[in-house]
Amino acid sequence: MKQLFIFILAILCYSDTIAIKAIPGIKTGAQQLEVYQPLLENKRVALVVNQTSMIGQKHLVDFLKENEINIVKIFGPEHGFRGTADAGEKVKSDIDEGTQLPVVSLYGSHKKPTAEDLKDVDIVLFDIQDVGARFYTFISTLQYAMEACAENKKQLIVLDRPNPNGHYIDGPVLNAKNKSFVGMQCIPIVHGMTVGEYAQMLNSEGWLTNKVKCDLQVIKVINYNHKTIYNLPIPPSPNLKTQTSIYLYPSLCLFEGTEVSVGRGTDHPFEMWGHPSYEGKEYTFTPKPNIGSKEPPFNTQLCYGENLIMKPAEAYKLVGGKLHIDWLIEAYQMSVNKNKFFIPFFTNLAGNTTLQKQISSGMTEEKIRATWKTDLDNFKKTRKKYLLYTDFQ
Repeated sequence: MKQLFIFILAILCYSDTIAIKAIPGIKTGAQQLEVYQPLLENKRVALVVNQTSMIGQKHLVDFLKENEINIVKIFGPEHGFRGTADAGEKVKSDIDEGTQLPVVSLYGSHKKPTAEDLKDVDIVLFDIQDVGARFYTFISTLQYAMEACAENKKQLIVLDRPNPNGHYIDGPVLNAKNKSFVGMQCIPIVHGMTVGEYAQMLNSEGWLTNKVKCDLQVIKVINYNHKTIYNLPIPPSPNLKTQTSIYLYPSLCLFEGTEVSVGRGTDHPFEMWGHPSYEGKEYTFTPKPNIGSKEPPFNTQLCYGENLIMKPAEAYKLVGGKLHIDWLIEAYQMSVNKNKFFIPFFTNLAGNTTLQKQISSGMTEEKIRATWKTDLDNFKKTRKKYLLYTDFQ
């Protein structure tokens, strides 16, 4: 489709590290039509997809239409079906120009498909690339889709994809009192699961609302395990433009709940952090409006901070299988007005009220991390039951 082709070109232009290409040896769920096509025959199919739902150079929508699958509608998550909307930007439901299919937005006030949305649907396919962080909202959209399917007696098929951060587990486990759309379940910030594995956990642990059970099937990835280094072929959202940013995202996203910029409005968002008052830092950047950040924090202001722009292999090694809350602690200590360092959204991202208090009280990273251990150990035991791929441990 012409519009999709233009969108792909736009991605290639603004991403200097991620490009559309096949990953050697990896065969995603979407690529295995021979497995799931029999499930779709003579069915009215809805897709929960975005710009990452690709099979090589072709979008899943176009691929299925060519194979005479009856697609009746598309559900679009945060950032929209084409993946170009800012974080938190309202995306309206509409008719997609490229496919002429109705697109129902699952963001804003309409996060969950309704009975009306599903009345002309027999089966739902979920195929979205995730990055393995609790606050990355695609797994929240997955939960709502599963609940809607369970309540309306529709089957949901997850076409699984690798988790680029699936090689470790870390961070505080969310407190049930602090659930929100950026954290709907009591899991750590980095959960180390694919979308398919997580879907099985949601279903079997009774975590869906009212403990409903979804008629779920997962099409596994071939030649993947949790030690696999997987470079995403397409940017999963407008401000994760490179593989480096994807590795740094679980640590740097916590800054979104503070006064600190993570480089939105630059060519390398989530590859830096800084603030106009951090003049002791040598690295500088000036945010300006761009694709995916129409109104960046500190627009046109000179910021001083930490430069984390590096090759993906260096970022993978730097992360080293853990969250870097040392960056958060350093930034807090440099803050001129510590009473304004944290904003309320930090609690949503952290998943508790504890982390803010720990940092404010001057606790060291080592002592903070020690408070996570019991909950992490319990989560790992639960997680193990739902793994579809060889673990990294």
